[in-house]
Amino acid sequence: MTDRPHLAVIGAGPAGLAATVAAAAQGVRVTLLDSAAEAGGQFYRRPAAGLRARRPQALHHQWRTWERLRDGLRTHVTAGAVRHLADHHVWFVERHDEGFTVHALLGPDQEDPVEVRADAVLLATGGYEKVLPFPGWTLPGVITAGGAQAMLKGSLAVSGRTAVVAGTGPLLLPVATGLAAAGVEVAALVESADPKAFLWRARALAAQPGKVAEGARYATRLLRRRVRLLARHAVVEAHGTERLEAVTVAELDAEGRVRPGTGRRVCCDTLAVGHGMLPHTDLADTLGCRLDGLNVHVDDEQRTGVPGVWAAGETTGIGGSALSLAEGQIAGRSVAARLHGTEPDPRDRAAAVRTRTRLRAFSAALDRVYAPPAHWAEQVTDDTVVCRCEEVTGGAIREAVTELGADDLRTVKLLTRAGMGWCQGRVCGPAVAGLAGCELAPCRGPFARPVPLGVLARAGESEED
Repeated sequence: MTDRPHLAVIGAGPAGLAATVAAAAQGVRVTLLDSAAEAGGQFYRRPAAGLRARRPQALHHQWRTWERLRDGLRTHVTAGAVRHLADHHVWFVERHDEGFTVHALLGPDQEDPVEVRADAVLLATGGYEKVLPFPGWTLPGVITAGGAQAMLKGSLAVSGRTAVVAGTGPLLLPVATGLAAAGVEVAALVESADPKAFLWRARALAAQPGKVAEGARYATRLLRRRVRLLARHAVVEAHGTERLEAVTVAELDAEGRVRPGTGRRVCCDTLAVGHGMLPHTDLADTLGCRLDGLNVHVDDEQRTGVPGVWAAGETTGIGGSALSLAEGQIAGRSVAARLHGTEPDPRDRAAAVRTRTRLRAFSAALDRVYAPPAHWAEQVTDDTVVCRCEEVTGGAIREAVTELGADDLRTVKLLTRAGMGWCQGRVCGPAVAGLAGCELAPCRGPFARPVPLGVLARAGESEED
């Protein structure tokens, strides 16, 4: 088995799992590294075994797909073709003339270093939520939409009894539906997108009738539970002393500005808010992969511009689990062919390529429909905290631009420390860029995550030896 070519897959979500199963089936030895305790990623997150959930599939709409991936992974692990390293947090991928070394930290404390040697690397690092600030967004009880869903899927827990789900994007529908099914009173689903935008993209959306039907099913369930849908509205302020008590919701005009006098107060103890997703590109950036805007650039085989490095899933562009599965399958088969010294057979991946093409067009249409309101920054007051790690306010960011002459994200960061905290700008980056009126750039750093100095010291000693 050890004489087989070796692929390291980073990320065990839909793309990473699909790539692992596809590559292993073609005779490639695979090491699958993931930071979670179990495979599945955020999309296939499941309750812990100790909770004894009787019907975990009730929280998912693609459970059979998960079962096929799970069974495929188990089969290859049992056969010795795949090694699954759970709870491994990858912080750097080192390039050599003869291959790669993947550096990871093991366990919840992330202090024990692990190294994995491989002939090729596939990045399936997924994405993370984008949240734009507003007055009161740091109150306890305000969580991300994905965070609310993760709590429900992973621990069967909710953060309160009455919730408002707000922002923009297709994630809001399943989040509101899941919370309502769990017994939470969903006071309102607040979506900033204009329903007319769906009509303008009707052709691209109609090309995926299954996706449209999925959205319609969510909407029907919410109607049955009498959840108010406030389209072309936004939460402009959260209220509370010790924790969230209510939110103010206001109507948006055609240009994305708040209509004066339309604000209404909605009582709630939970606000689940999100404004779309952004790709994780930290490892790709440190490897020198080319980025198209915020996405990792790949060719038709999911190869990056760096020899021996492939990428699949949300890191190449946010598009959902079905697109991630297609890209992972294409990447896995491409890796197998290239490592075996052959050209990939187009017939082997024809169906996946067709699916990828359709879903990329569908995702591009959704991106335009669910774009955040153009003038959201007007609601951020000068005393609103924008960077939570460093407690930088909207006023400080505006001052850096108007008084100190900052004209790019890096300069704003240097002048205000916005983005210098633990998250390194992943959370506040879009907000800082929007307030400063400059382009959002990927978060660049030497490593993909914070690393203990002792680990770096030991790594330096091993290189000297």
